[in-house]
Amino acid sequence: MKRDKIAKDILHLYDLYSGRIFKFIFVLTNDYHIAQDLTHDTFMQVDNLYYQLKKQEKVETWLFQIAHNISIDYFTRKKLNVVERMRSSSKEKEVAPSIENTIIMNEHFKELYQALIKLKPSYREVIILRKIEELSIKETSEILGWKESKVTTTLSRALKELQQKLEAGGYVYEQFS
Repeated sequence: MKRDKIAKDILHLYDLYSGRIFKFIFVLTNDYHIAQDLTHDTFMQVDNLYYQLKKQEKVETWLFQIAHNISIDYFTRKKLNVVERMRSSSKEKEVAPSIENTIIMNEHFKELYQALIKLKPSYREVIILRKIEELSIKETSEILGWKESKVTTTLSRALKELQQKLEAGGYVYEQFS
């Protein structure tokens, strides 16, 4: 009976958070299919680590921390240098996004997405967690394993660089805050 309750709880978590976890991983990997696989792996890990979840108010932070770790493990396993990966993907000629990617990215946010994927991974992560997922500084620091001051400083630098990339692409947005 206990296993049935755990399975039900995990399905509930999947229903609530899988979309956000997928988007987080997708922006990190820039690959729809890998993001699907890593989202699946995240929830498999949730099943394995369910006993660690003691405080229900920390579920969101816990899930994003697992997704972050799964993503880092993926890059480590594949021996990919994330910076090289992003450099090579930004040098590839522009290709129309696939139907799947188009579904994920609303046309209104396409230019923001394109500028975001050109940022270094730590900048992308902190922007996604703080500004897109609207997690607190404390939650973001727990997920990334950083001090809160590093989250604040990195976010400030990341937003400045994102704004520069948007302006270089001809997009002008109001001040980020």
